[in-house]
Amino acid sequence: MIRRVTAPGLFPPPTYSHASVVEAGTRLAFLAGSVPLDARGELVGAGDPVRQAEQVIANLAEQLRAVGSDFAHVLSTDVYVVASEPAVLGAVWDVVEASGLSAGPHASTLVGVACLGYTGQLVEITATAVVPEEEEGEEGESA
Repeated sequence: MIRRVTAPGLFPPPTYSHASVVEAGTRLAFLAGSVPLDARGELVGAGDPVRQAEQVIANLAEQLRAVGSDFAHVLSTDVYVVASEPAVLGAVWDVVEASGLSAGPHASTLVGVACLGYTGQLVEITATAVVPEEEEGEEGESA
C-alpha cells in the first residue's frame, strides 16, 4: 500500500525517506497541526521543547486513532520547532524518532521557526497518513 523511496543518487537520510508513494484510490488523512495542549486546552511543557514534543506526539497519535490510522501509516510530517539552534531541533527529532513515528521511515521536514500559534508553544507537527481499509468501520467523528 505504501512504497517508501530513498533516491539512490542522493545522500541517504538518517531516519526518513525522500518520498512515499501510494496507489490511487487509497484513503488519505490530512491532519491539522498537532499542538502541545492537553484535553483542557492548557499548554503542556512551558519552556521545554522536549516535553512539548512528547505531548504533540501523544496528540498526533490520538488524531490518527480518530481517523482509523496510526504511526505506521504516516506518509509525511512537517515538524515545526521554535528554535534557532540545531541542537534544539535535534532534541525534538529525538522524541519523534523514539516515538516510532519515524519507523516507516516516512518523508519529513524539520523546520526552525520564529513563533507558533499559541502563546508559549514551541512544537507543532502536521501529518499526512494512509487510512487502512480494514479500519473503515472505526472512523472518528467528523465536524
